[in-house]
Amino acid sequence: MTTHGTPITATDAEIAAIAWSADGLVPAIAQDRASGQVLMLAWMNEAALRATFAEGRMVYWSRSRQELWRKGDTSGDCQYVHEAFYDCDGDALLFVVDQEGRGACHTGERSCFFRGFGSGATPGRV
Repeated sequence: MTTHGTPITATDAEIAAIAWSADGLVPAIAQDRASGQVLMLAWMNEAALRATFAEGRMVYWSRSRQELWRKGDTSGDCQYVHEAFYDCDGDALLFVVDQEGRGACHTGERSCFFRGFGSGATPGRV
């Protein structure tokens, strides 16, 4: 399935209202448009946010690699944007996306939030 996102027209004032961290980052949540399931949380800097808006495809900031990464360039599991929101404090972003491919998680799970507290799942990084 190949889908296309929707470029978002955001004003400079809206982007300036974001409460960027000291590192120039803001958390970005991706939510599945069809199911409403939260897929993942990653980070964006202003360049990633502007690229996401322009391309209609999720672009994040990799804190470990210190570079922009377009979700799916390596895995093929792309996320296409349909709506974008910022919270009341301007310190978190929410993107409603179409998830293409296996899913959002590097483990192969559809969502990064596949382990519940008290579920018996093995704690720690995967």
